[in-house]
Amino acid sequence: MPEIPAWVVVGLGFGDEGKGLATDYLCREFPGALVVRFNGGPQAGHTVVAADGRRHVFSSFGAGTLRGAPTYWSRYCPVAPGPLLREYAALRELGVQPRLLLDGRCPVITHYDVLWNRVLETTRGASRHGSCGQGFGATVERQETTPLRLYAQDLAFPEVYEHKLHQIRAHYRTRIQQETSFDFDHLDHDAEDLRFAGYARRLQVLGQEGAVEIVREAEVLAPTAQWPALVFEGAQGVLLDQEFGLFPHVTRSYTTSRNALELLARHRPATAARLLYVSRAYHTRHGAGPLPHAETPVPLINHEQETNQYNDHQEHFRRAPLSVSLLNYALQCDAHYSVDADKYLLLTCLDQLPDGQIPAYVDGRPRPLLLAGLRALLTENLAGTIFSRSPCADDLPPLPTFAPGAAP
Repeated sequence: MPEIPAWVVVGLGFGDEGKGLATDYLCREFPGALVVRFNGGPQAGHTVVAADGRRHVFSSFGAGTLRGAPTYWSRYCPVAPGPLLREYAALRELGVQPRLLLDGRCPVITHYDVLWNRVLETTRGASRHGSCGQGFGATVERQETTPLRLYAQDLAFPEVYEHKLHQIRAHYRTRIQQETSFDFDHLDHDAEDLRFAGYARRLQVLGQEGAVEIVREAEVLAPTAQWPALVFEGAQGVLLDQEFGLFPHVTRSYTTSRNALELLARHRPATAARLLYVSRAYHTRHGAGPLPHAETPVPLINHEQETNQYNDHQEHFRRAPLSVSLLNYALQCDAHYSVDADKYLLLTCLDQLPDGQIPAYVDGRPRPLLLAGLRALLTENLAGTIFSRSPCADDLPPLPTFAPGAAP
């Protein structure tokens, strides 16, 4: 059986590079592709703008959903039942019928994980780590360091998830009382548990309707599975990676191509993946943590629809000139896993630059760049470069090396 195209989308920054645009673009090139979320969780916010004006920020579904692409939510990604259901309703209002293949081993984010996440981040004060406040890191920590593991498959069994939820409540009650001054008992946890049970029942209904299915990894990614292409949609960025990021301002996730390539090696070892790296034409950071050269202003135009806005957990959305050194660092980090893959760069948000030049730092010094000058400064050998001057994937050119729909 001939191997199918497989692409891996990886952000080279601190997140918010344009991975939603990149995923939508690849699903345009390969109709019917399966989108695979392989890291992060519902704290991702991947914006897609359709040619007909529809706009959606994807968190619990793949960014190819507006094109009818199903999503496989792998076991590397915690799932949040409430936000998933709300996003499902929002997509139905857009006239879309999403299809989510949810790995039964996905960790489940509970309201107790979210509470602990927010209380702890607030307690840190000026030493905040930059959390989104969605319970992602707390869930990963609970799953990895305690026996209190709640999985997506458990939500079909009330006797199971009710017992586990009770234990998780006791766990966080103890931690919050011992490590913070927050009054855990002033909240109505029984009501929240009932709400959680309602989410579980609703997911069961969607399962019966074929919209949200509990699946096994080996079945979805088997060589016999009839997908015309695989699009692995990364979340966050390499500079937040738990191996290579700048601790403590990192995520509990491998944000390189590591997980995606492991999935391919396990189930489709003959498939050669291509990498689509993504970066804005300037750096951004939403949340606490270092952002080199942020003291240098980056004037922008055409950015009124910026998805990232001030919130209580991440506060202000910051931007800085593009650091060529950081781009090369991110590329070098990912090369530990993708050394033999063909690699491409998608540079986004060029329509936001008032003079057409990239505000950049080269060798620690400010140096505006033209598009042709950037590629020569990158240490990784790229097979192609794509430049985006629009938030809509339909405005991008065809992939540079072969016709849309053809096998690599």
